Amino acid sequence: MARIVVIGAGMGAMTAAARLAVAGHRVVVHERSRTYGGAVGRVERDGFGFDTGPALLHLPAVYRDLFVKTGKQPLEDCVELSQVEPAVRHVFADGTTTDLPNASRAGVSDALDAALGSGAGDLWSAFMNRAREAWDRTRRPLLEEPLWPNWQVLADREPYPSVARRRLLRKERRAATLAEIGAYELDGEPRLCALLEHFALAHGLDPRAAPASAAVLPYLEQTFGSWSVRGGLRALADAVHERCLARRVEFAFGSAVARIVVKDGRAAGVELADGTAVDADFVVAGVPPRALEAMLSDATGPGTGTSTPVRAPGGVPAQSGLPSRLTVLLALRGARPDGTPHRTVLHTPDRADELDRVFGPRPGLPAAPTLAVLRPDDPASRPDADHEAVTLTATVPAGATVTDADVRGLVERAEAAVPGLRERLLWHEVRTPADVEETTGAVGGAVPAPALAAAGGRLLHPANSTAVAGLFAAGGWAHPGGGLPHAGMSGTLVAGLIVEGPEFRGSQ
Repeated sequence: MARIVVIGAGMGAMTAAARLAVAGHRVVVHERSRTYGGAVGRVERDGFGFDTGPALLHLPAVYRDLFVKTGKQPLEDCVELSQVEPAVRHVFADGTTTDLPNASRAGVSDALDAALGSGAGDLWSAFMNRAREAWDRTRRPLLEEPLWPNWQVLADREPYPSVARRRLLRKERRAATLAEIGAYELDGEPRLCALLEHFALAHGLDPRAAPASAAVLPYLEQTFGSWSVRGGLRALADAVHERCLARRVEFAFGSAVARIVVKDGRAAGVELADGTAVDADFVVAGVPPRALEAMLSDATGPGTGTSTPVRAPGGVPAQSGLPSRLTVLLALRGARPDGTPHRTVLHTPDRADELDRVFGPRPGLPAAPTLAVLRPDDPASRPDADHEAVTLTATVPAGATVTDADVRGLVERAEAAVPGLRERLLWHEVRTPADVEETTGAVGGAVPAPALAAAGGRLLHPANSTAVAGLFAAGGWAHPGGGLPHAGMSGTLVAGLIVEGPEFRGSQ
């Protein structure tokens, strides 16, 4: 039985902790805050409840597998999952509206034909067929296996089979970015392009720079579906925490780790902020790159034989320059009307301006950002049937300063999805990039994106194994990247590497 210290109690770290405990190891989680879940937070006030992080679950199979492998109770016995129907309502800049069904590619094609005109569905379906090829080529190396030592193969090879665009007397062109897929393969139809590009923006990626392999993002959502959790996704974090406790994982909250102790080139434990030393055979770090580097910056314990700081995981550099999220929580009087979609996306009227401000060269909050309006049909989100909880989310630059005028602008825009919103408003709370940074420790409140192939490797994440023996990285800032399913996969990979050793090659 090994002694294992886990730094942080995010979803990836807790997934690793539960799996390692089931394997017979003694696991202690040290979390600097007073609670678990990382970015999966919850605000409760006056009988209203809001998710402050992700609000929908994709690929629930990741957490179903966790619960099957760590105990007799399946996931559905611990949380109530429901497929969201429709999956999403899109309101495009020209006022066109379409409801896309959940996990039905044929249904999506029909809905696009009905809203955008005959032929739109065929264009989208042909694109999704190519996206499926990219998914099939990258699913295992990007999600189910530890990062390959020769990760440059993933960096240099574009898995998306783009269609050649032939031009008279000129060289043929192929889409290299997600935006070019829209221009070349979706015939530049502005609403199809907006639909496609919003998947990149929602994951914190610039569609003008995101590789064509980002086509797997809409494929994943539209193929495997979107799920809500009664009580919000915080209920999923609660269930994972309870599973850890049932497997005898110990938690120390308000216990900040100051330093990772390295002896003879191997992680040998941690030193807490109060000076307490905790010995360990393995250390799992579920923290952002800056925090991990700080913990390693003076890791020159006895036997290291050097005064040179030991740095964070080698190989692939951590993603940088990623944006953050602005979230507005709205408590409303009045019932949620029947037939209201769980999620509505209000597309920006000026995407070029939005992308320039979120990703540069003109940083700042867009005047009218793409806005996700979440209206869950969940009794746990409201005090009674005569009230409603609504959440607004926009992608904004990391570290952005948010003014009252910015918030008022979002609320006014949201009335396109929630008629009479301002008259119904009881109160609101705002979660800015600074709040995200406080919660997660990520610089500027940056939110990690999922790992993607191609693009020279800049959208890969550092491996779960690190340059320091016995030290492993889990969570959204490690392979395979950000998002709830990816975080759970990272914890699974770390547990496999510790239990089975470096020969571990992932699930079969």
